[in-house]
Amino acid sequence: MKIDAFIQSLPKTETHLHIEGALPYARLHAWKPESYPSNPYFHAPDFRYPSFAKFDEILLGHALPWFVSAERYHEAAKTIFAKHVAQNVRYVETSFHLPVSGFINTPAREIIAAIRSAVPPGLEVRIFAGMLRTDYAGPMQEVIDDLGNWDELAGVDLHGHESAPTEPWTAKVWSRLREAGKITKVHAGEFDGARRVREAIEQLGSTRIQHGVRAVEDPAVVALAVERGVTFDVCPLSNVKLGVIPSLAGHPLRALMKAGVRCTISTDDPLVFANTLNGEYTALAAEAGFTRAELAQLVRNGWEVADVPASMRMTMIAEIDRLVGKTG
Repeated sequence: MKIDAFIQSLPKTETHLHIEGALPYARLHAWKPESYPSNPYFHAPDFRYPSFAKFDEILLGHALPWFVSAERYHEAAKTIFAKHVAQNVRYVETSFHLPVSGFINTPAREIIAAIRSAVPPGLEVRIFAGMLRTDYAGPMQEVIDDLGNWDELAGVDLHGHESAPTEPWTAKVWSRLREAGKITKVHAGEFDGARRVREAIEQLGSTRIQHGVRAVEDPAVVALAVERGVTFDVCPLSNVKLGVIPSLAGHPLRALMKAGVRCTISTDDPLVFANTLNGEYTALAAEAGFTRAELAQLVRNGWEVADVPASMRMTMIAEIDRLVGKTG
């Protein structure tokens, strides 16, 4: 079995995906070709974002004109999930940005319902509310305080550039949400160092870190992640495109795995990175020399943390093990 066929055959998960950042660019081009050329310069394979600010400018400049209604969320999600099914992805965790005045004006629960109604048969999807470190202010506070009562919500995700400090409210709210049965994620260890990963684990109590790759700079933080059973939802091509890591060949993913950190693979924001989940695995094999056993372990890790019944988890892991046995 060729490597591409092997990757396709794996029953994959995606656990770090921003729905606004996953808008298929082709939809924008079909909608307004005069504004969105078929081959934007930032999709070039050798393009690198010079700063997070430029990345944010391009991402928001392309996503916000589209996401103006629940219907638009549904249309985008339907196409996004169809791409997942085509790549044999069986489970997805995706976040949407909580509506902020002047940013996204569709009510949050309408967004959740729109995404949920786009889920095709055979794909398990869990929806997370994403927010910036500064969003617990004004009318947003009441919304965030109520998220624990939203049965349709799997959890929350604290995101945005790490130059912003984590405010005191976060630990209390994150603890309260976990008590309500929600999964709490934190973006950390991307643009800032290992100390932010430690903060996310020790102060915020999270065991799901989005990125986390710079934890490798401090062996004590890596050991802490292993001890607490923390999962790093890693996005390798995003790390390269944003200059977090110079190349996949030098990516710390393998070192983290060898140290005992559970890592998964996702795409982050395909709208601006022009990546796919299968492409992430293919690039790891081609550019970083990942073996089939290592790729399968990454897929297995996704099922170990997936919010699914134990019977489904066992079935998927058994399927992965059979594939490795056939090709190993």
